[in-house]
Amino acid sequence: MRILIAHNRYQQRGGEDAAVEAEVALLRRHGHDVNEYRRHNDEVAGIGGATVAANAVWSRRTTHELAALLADTRPEVLHVHNTFPLISPSLYWAAARAQVPVVQTVHNFRLACPQAMFLREGRLCEDCLGHMPWRAVLHGCYRGSRAQSLVVASTVQVHRMLGTWQHKVARWIALSRFSRDKLIAAGLPADRIVVGGQFVEPPADAAGTPRERLLFVGRLAPEKGLSVLAEALALCPGVEVDVIGSGPESSRWAATPGLRLLGALAPLDVMKAMQAARALVLPSIVYENFPRTLVEAYACATPVIASRLGALGELVTSGRTGLSFAAGDAHALAVCLRQAMADPQSMAQLGAAARSQYDERYAPEPHHRALMDIYCVAVEEADKGRSR
Repeated sequence: MRILIAHNRYQQRGGEDAAVEAEVALLRRHGHDVNEYRRHNDEVAGIGGATVAANAVWSRRTTHELAALLADTRPEVLHVHNTFPLISPSLYWAAARAQVPVVQTVHNFRLACPQAMFLREGRLCEDCLGHMPWRAVLHGCYRGSRAQSLVVASTVQVHRMLGTWQHKVARWIALSRFSRDKLIAAGLPADRIVVGGQFVEPPADAAGTPRERLLFVGRLAPEKGLSVLAEALALCPGVEVDVIGSGPESSRWAATPGLRLLGALAPLDVMKAMQAARALVLPSIVYENFPRTLVEAYACATPVIASRLGALGELVTSGRTGLSFAAGDAHALAVCLRQAMADPQSMAQLGAAARSQYDERYAPEPHHRALMDIYCVAVEEADKGRSR
């Protein structure tokens, strides 16, 4: 197929950027003709605030550049990832004028919550779900700024009113059933939302690698639950967790007993750490959409100890692919940590089941087949629409 991928890169590279790059490589490896339309948030520094705000709602640059790219490459489908803030939803309208169907992967909850994580003042908040997002502006939910929150809220609300979300996207890809339910609650058309997960490439074989330590991989930020993990470790003398990542809370946890901060590591080193871990710990206190680290753990036959919240509740089957506990409950997490360290044989069995689930659902080949099914349905519907 001829496919155009559109993505607005983030200033700090994260799981979403990595997922897009991996998907492009996967499609090209299968012989598809893939072109890309990309912007990078580093551009924001050279643009005035008012211009960025206006472009977040509607970017003339996007409409002109995308129209030219669509005419030049003639894709059968446009697959969109992030559009905020530089690409903007004007991209959907340019695709509609060119009669190219759009598939949109939803990596976060920004269409339902301007803050994108349903998080306010350290607690879960769904005040804007299914409503006009004025509360997010009132509370300055996006980066603590009412002005910036107004930009995000306006972008979402303007395009609700224009019917962009309802009529300009052929298929929405939610990364989990939980995410699909939230998108439906936010007003997206249920009959156009399909569930399609993440994938990662299989790691090199590391048979015989001793699994003696626990591992945390992620951004060191409040929503990732490091405070819960630190409290749990205080209840587990002698248990340690290797922490890979960086973020605003790096200095806070630098001298915490039981946490060994390794900083940000290269992807290959992260996978090696996964293969040497007895379990990956995901103590998030917010709704996770579908953390890429979970798929990496499953690919490495590493079970996951996760809070039973959001998509994690469906992605980790306690007693089968990992262990789960009530979000924010340090005592329950401590029980899981002690169990993992006391019974390596049962953790290895959970890891084997996690790897089987990876092979079935999250390996490159099943992901490619699922993508092709989604693309083909979008293209067929577009063809039928043009023939009427």
